Amino acid sequence: MIVESGTKAKKIQQYLGRDYVVEASMGHIRDLPRGAADVPAKYKGEPWARIGVDVDNQFTPLYIITPEKKGKVAELKDAVKSVDEILLATDPDREGEAIAWHLLETLKPKVPVRRMVFHEISEPAIRAAVENLRDLDHHLVDAQETRRILDRLYGYEVSPVLWKKVMPKLSAGRVQSVATRIIVQRERERMAFVPATYWDIAAQLDAGPDASPRQFPARLVAVDGVRVATGRDFGPDGKLKGTGRKDAARPLDEASARRLAEALEGRDLVVESVEAKPYTRKPYPPFMTSTLQQEAGRKLRFSADRTMRAAQRLYENGYITYLRTDSTTLSDTAIQAARTQARELYGDEYVSPQPRQYTRKVKNAQEAHEAIRPAGEVFRTPGEIAGEVEGDDFRLYELIWQRTVASQMADARGTTVSVRISGTAATGEEVTFAASGRTITFPGFLKAYVETLDEGSEGQADDAESRLPELVKGQPLTAAELTPEGHTTNPPARYTEPSLVKALEDLGIGRPSTYAAIIKTIQDRGYVWKKGQALVPSWVAFAVVGLLEHHFGRLVDYDFTAAMEDELDAIAQGTQQRTAWLSGFYFGAEHGSEDSVARSGGLKKLVGVNLEEIDAREINSVPVFDDVVVRVGRYGPYLERVRDGVSQRANLPDDLPPDELTPEVAEQLFSVPQEGRSLGVDPVTGHEIVVKEGRYGPYVTEILPDSEPAAESDGNGKKKAAKPKPRTSSLLKSMSADSVTLEDALKLLSLPRLVGVDPESGEEITAQNGRYGPYLKKGSDSRSLANEEQLFTIPLDEALELYKQPKQRGRRTAAATPPLRELGKDPVTGKQMVIKDGRFGPYVTDGETNASLRKGDEVEKITDERAAELLAERRAKAGTTKKAPARKKATTRKKAEAAS
Repeated sequence: MIVESGTKAKKIQQYLGRDYVVEASMGHIRDLPRGAADVPAKYKGEPWARIGVDVDNQFTPLYIITPEKKGKVAELKDAVKSVDEILLATDPDREGEAIAWHLLETLKPKVPVRRMVFHEISEPAIRAAVENLRDLDHHLVDAQETRRILDRLYGYEVSPVLWKKVMPKLSAGRVQSVATRIIVQRERERMAFVPATYWDIAAQLDAGPDASPRQFPARLVAVDGVRVATGRDFGPDGKLKGTGRKDAARPLDEASARRLAEALEGRDLVVESVEAKPYTRKPYPPFMTSTLQQEAGRKLRFSADRTMRAAQRLYENGYITYLRTDSTTLSDTAIQAARTQARELYGDEYVSPQPRQYTRKVKNAQEAHEAIRPAGEVFRTPGEIAGEVEGDDFRLYELIWQRTVASQMADARGTTVSVRISGTAATGEEVTFAASGRTITFPGFLKAYVETLDEGSEGQADDAESRLPELVKGQPLTAAELTPEGHTTNPPARYTEPSLVKALEDLGIGRPSTYAAIIKTIQDRGYVWKKGQALVPSWVAFAVVGLLEHHFGRLVDYDFTAAMEDELDAIAQGTQQRTAWLSGFYFGAEHGSEDSVARSGGLKKLVGVNLEEIDAREINSVPVFDDVVVRVGRYGPYLERVRDGVSQRANLPDDLPPDELTPEVAEQLFSVPQEGRSLGVDPVTGHEIVVKEGRYGPYVTEILPDSEPAAESDGNGKKKAAKPKPRTSSLLKSMSADSVTLEDALKLLSLPRLVGVDPESGEEITAQNGRYGPYLKKGSDSRSLANEEQLFTIPLDEALELYKQPKQRGRRTAAATPPLRELGKDPVTGKQMVIKDGRFGPYVTDGETNASLRKGDEVEKITDERAAELLAERRAKAGTTKKAPARKKATTRKKAEAAS
C-alpha cells in the first residue's frame, strides 16, 4: 500500500499488520520541470521545452521525477518487487488520484494494481476500504492534469509580460491574479470613498418603577413622519441616496439634533406599537474546507495556511475526516455519534427531534464526500484527547468537534420584540423612537457552539440578548436621557483571510482546497501585506491588476474564471474532452462563449498581440488625486506631479496603505526636499553634508564638487580611475532626519572607525554600522556590538576581549535587552511572548522561537493572536512543532461545558 505521508503510513501499518507493507510517496513524485536545468537533455532544443508542455502534440506534458524524490522512487521500485499486489491509497480527491496515476506510470509494476479510498484514518475505515477497492478514475486524473497544464500555460505566458512591463520576478496565475484583483478593487473603493456625517438622538427611556428592566435604550428614527437618515442611506460618494423620492430619508445635522433633543426634554412619550415575534435559529452545517478556514480565522485568528496545516496533522493522525471537501453531508454513523454525544452532554431536550442532514449543490459530485468531523463511529471529546494533542491541533479539533455535535442539536428559540415610541417636541415636531429586543428562551445548539462574526460586521451574534421591559400600546414613558450623537459613514472593510475565502467561494473562483496556498502566494509575491488581520494591496499589485484588466480582461474576469471552473469540472465528470478544451484556450476555437479566450484567438495570440501595445509607463502610473500619480518603479513606488512645468517626486513609505495616501499626506511627502536638508560643511573636506529620506529610511551623505566624467580610457588602452563616490551612512535608530546635527552626521560618516590592530594576527579591527545593527569586523570575522554607542566608544582591549569569546549565532544581546513589549502566552508552547528589538528589527519570541515582525505589524498594536500566528508560521517554515504543556485530563461533561 502506498500513501502520501510517513505519519499516515505508520498509523495504517498498525491497523493492517504483517500481511501489508505500507510505504509513503511523500507527496508528488513527478511534476513539470521547474526550470531549464530540470529539462532532460534530449528535449532542451524543443521550442516547447520552456513551458514543459508539447502544445503541438495534444498538449502532452513533460513529466520529470523531481530531484529530491529520486531516492524515494528508487525505494518504492525496490519495495514493489517483493509484493503480490499494490494498493494506491493516496488522498480521495483529484490531486490524490493524479498522484496515484503518477506512481503507476513511474513504478510500472508487474503485479495487479487497485485504487483504495478512505476518508478517515481509523481501523474500521481502513479495513472497509480494503474490502471496497476500485480502478483508477482517469476522468479525475485528466481533470487534475488539465488544471496543472492550464496553470502552467497561464503562468508561463502571462508572467513574462509582467516582467517586461512592470518589474522582474512577478507572477500571474489563474486564481492568484483574480484574488489580487478582488483585494485591489476593495482598496480602490476605499480610496474613492467620501465619508458622510449624520446625526440622530440616542434615548434612555424610563418605563416606571414596576418595569424590569426599568430603563431601556431607543433611537430616533423619524421626524414628522419622515425617516431619519442612517449610514445605509448614503452612497460611497457621501451623498444621500434616493433624493426626491417619497420614501427618501431626512438627514439631521448637529444643530438640528441638539435643538430637537432640547425640545424633547421633559416631554411625554407614549408606546405607539409593540410587535413580538417568535425567534428560531437552526444549527450551522458541519464544516467543509472553506467554512473551516473562515471560522478558524474568525474565532482562532488562524491564517488559512495555518488552519490547513493543523487540519492535515489531525487527519493524518486519525483525529478528523478528510480535510479537503465541498460537502456538508454526514454519514449515518456520524449523525448517530453526534446525537448520542449531544444527549449525553446536554440532555434529551437539546437533541434535534429528527436527524439533521445538510445538503448543498456541489459542482463536482465525485469530490463531494463527507463534511469535516471527528473521526470514528464514536467521537472523542476534546477532554479525551487533551493528553495526546496540543496547541493549534487541539484548538482546531475542539472547534470541529463543537460544530459537528451542535449540528445535530435542537433549534435555539426565543422572542424578538420591536417597539415604536412617539411624542411631540416643544417646537411641534412629531418624533418616533424605535427599540428592539431579543430574549432566548431555549438556547438549543447555542449551548455548544456560536459562530463568530466577520470583522467590521454590523450584525449581532446569534446568542446575543437585549431585554426590553413588558410594554403595551398606549403606555406612557419618560426620557431619562436624550443624547445627540454624530456618526460618520465608513468605507467598506478590507478583506481578511476569512472574508476573502468567502468572497472567492461565493464567486465560484478556484477550489477551497487551494485557497490557503493562493493567499500565501499573493503575500509571498509582495502583492498583498497584512495590517493586523486586514489584507492590504501593494502599489505593485495596482500596476499588475491594471495591466491585466486593460489588456487581458477575460483572464481576471470573475464570471469567466468561475465558468472555467465549471468546464474543468466537466472534464472531471467525463463530459468535456481535455485536449480539445486546452487547444481552444491556448490556440483559439469557434466554440465557447462570445467573448471567451478561445473566441478571442486563444491565450498565445492574446499575449502576442497585446505585448507591444502595452505602455509600461502608463501601466505603472496609478492616478490618486488631482495631478498626483504613484509611479511603480523598479526600486519601489514613488509619488510624482508636475507643478509649473517642473516634475516633483517624493519617496513613498513602504508601509503606507494606499487608502491612507491623502492629499495632506502627499503634501507632507512632497515637502521633504529631494536634495536633502543641509547640515553644514565638513571642516576637513569642505564638502556640504546633507540628510535625505531614502526608501529604506533617512541617511546622511556629502555633496561632492562637480568634476569631469570619467573617460572610457586614457588613449593608451588603460581605464581611468572611476568617479569618486560620496560617503553615505544610515541614521542610527536613536536619530531622526528632523533633529540630526552636523556633529552627528560627521560621526556617522567617520564609520567604519578603526578601533585598533590585533597584536597577535596583525589584522585591523573596525567598528561598523550594518543593515542589521552595529558590529566589529576583523578580516572576515565579525562580532555584534551591544548598542550603537559602542560604535564610537569601544576601546581596543574590549574589542579583543569580545573576539576571545566564542562566536554566538543569532541575537547575542537579546536576553540582556529588556523587551519592547510583553504579550500573553503562546497557545502552542504555553510560554509568555514578548517583542524584542534585534539586529533584524523588532521580533516576537516565546524564548524558543523567534519571528520577525512583518510589513504592517506595529509593536504598539500587534495582538496576541498575530504574534502567535507569526511564531506558528516560523515553526512551520523550520519544520518543527513545539508541544504545549500537558493538559490536565477533564471529564467529558466538564470539557464540553467549558468548550461551550
